[in-house]
Amino acid sequence: MTATDFIVARDDFETCKTITTELPATDTLPQDALLVQVDRFAFSANNITYAVLGGEMKYWQLFPAPHGFGNIPVWGFGEVIASKHPNVPVGERLFGYFPMATHLVIEATDVSKRTLRDGAMHRQRVAPVYNAYGRVSGDPAYTGRQGDYQALLRPLFMLSFLVDDFLAENDDFGARRVLLSSASSKTAFGLAHLLHARGRKVIGLTSSGNTGFVGSLGCYNEVVTYDRVTSLPSDAPVAFVDMAGNSALRAALHRHFGDQMKCSVRVGLTHRATEPEEGELPGARPRWFFAPDQIRKRANEWGPGGIEQRFGSAWSGFAPLLERCLSVVESRGPEAVRQVYLDTLKGRIPPEQGHMLSLLG
Repeated sequence: MTATDFIVARDDFETCKTITTELPATDTLPQDALLVQVDRFAFSANNITYAVLGGEMKYWQLFPAPHGFGNIPVWGFGEVIASKHPNVPVGERLFGYFPMATHLVIEATDVSKRTLRDGAMHRQRVAPVYNAYGRVSGDPAYTGRQGDYQALLRPLFMLSFLVDDFLAENDDFGARRVLLSSASSKTAFGLAHLLHARGRKVIGLTSSGNTGFVGSLGCYNEVVTYDRVTSLPSDAPVAFVDMAGNSALRAALHRHFGDQMKCSVRVGLTHRATEPEEGELPGARPRWFFAPDQIRKRANEWGPGGIEQRFGSAWSGFAPLLERCLSVVESRGPEAVRQVYLDTLKGRIPPEQGHMLSLLG
């Protein structure tokens, strides 16, 4: 048996290919190891961000690839097809972080009724959240279309939830208007939903081609195209959450709002081709938001299960909106995966689409 991996050149993301490797025989697996067949996984612009930050955030270390290449992490589902762990049976279904591949060997540790963790040494230098797997066999929330929503949006909505929590605990830095770039992105949509529920005025910044979709979501008070951002009133405090990573846009907003820019948080990199930074900017200093830091902080403050309980409540309010605004597109096979990857890389995926992929034929 062989495994198929989809890999990309770290210095040129448009260079991509599939490779095949021999799968280990069951009797050669390490003690407590699992051989998992990756059934399907979600792919979006967020995964491109993982690639852009692959070296800096150590994402490339999760799933080793040949020299000069990387395997982009994805959220999805897998089935245990061979097990050396006494408490994890063959047929167990897992939800978590997988490679773009047909198979993964997991060195199972910290196995509980609902979760397990990959204890492989090369995975231990990343945030623990990326090594955890949910045991979701028989859970209706992780089957069928609901399962697709979990893979496509639950990890992104967790980021939305954490950014909203960060802003809320700081009283939005005195701002009552929050600007979101790349407003059509799934993380921005989730954050807009949470901000809107808290009574904040949410202004979505987007391209002209996406204004209709962004306006239809119902969680933006105002939708403004990128070429009109300087038309926004600049006489009251604002916070800016940057999903796009476009330095020219960020500079224009800081210069327009000046000292009224009370918070500037960088979250995503949906616009990869940006200009170099232009020195110091007026207003709050732009900062990167790193979700694992907020998770660690709240885990200490809220105690066991605190994050899960609060996030579960937020997700239950968000999930019903998905059928109305998200169309799930399923594609299988290496060539289909390659096409969706390149279309996502080049910004050709309509914002209302969510793609579930599989390298299995």
